[in-house]
Amino acid sequence: MKRIVILISGRGSNMEAVVRACHAEGWPAQVAAVISNRPQAAGLQFAASHGIATGVVDHTRYASREAFDEALAQEIDRHRPDLVVLAGFMRILTPAFVSRYAGRLLNIHPSLLPAFPGLHTHRRAIEAGCKIAGATVHFVTAELDHGPIVIQAAVPVLAGDDEAALAARVLAKEHVIYPRAVRWFVEDALQVDGLQVRHRTGEPQLVL
Repeated sequence: MKRIVILISGRGSNMEAVVRACHAEGWPAQVAAVISNRPQAAGLQFAASHGIATGVVDHTRYASREAFDEALAQEIDRHRPDLVVLAGFMRILTPAFVSRYAGRLLNIHPSLLPAFPGLHTHRRAIEAGCKIAGATVHFVTAELDHGPIVIQAAVPVLAGDDEAALAARVLAKEHVIYPRAVRWFVEDALQVDGLQVRHRTGEPQLVL
């Protein structure tokens, strides 16, 4: 039974999707804890209501990123995770933190990486005239929004789209692919070779 720790900063809708799928699909895993860097994060209430341990490591109480990351890692490690899932966790993590959880740290980003890393992805996709946009689940490396890609989902960019409309369409796909990627990890279904990630039995790694 693998143990999952999920990090959030706000509502944590992707966290909710993972929790619900883990229960509904009977994964060989449990969400052991949900931890936030913001005490008022709405997702903490959802987690607690589902009997999941919660924790807060308030980044405003630390003088440096390194000090915050060390405190965060200590809180994570109390729950003995096999996998750490970033679900709307709005902090840039230090290389030391990423190295500590190398190979067991997943993130979701609202673009078709390597296009549009960083912020304002939907605006940038629209401004660039993209005809498709999407989301990417990837293993985290020290380089921001880079790392071996587990699964992607694509959506059309429609005439007249604004950021909100495109974001909503992408988020619906995020709620599909993030639980799927986490399930693959806990089922030991992923084979990582450098930047290449393959599903051992060939399940599709692109959702349209």
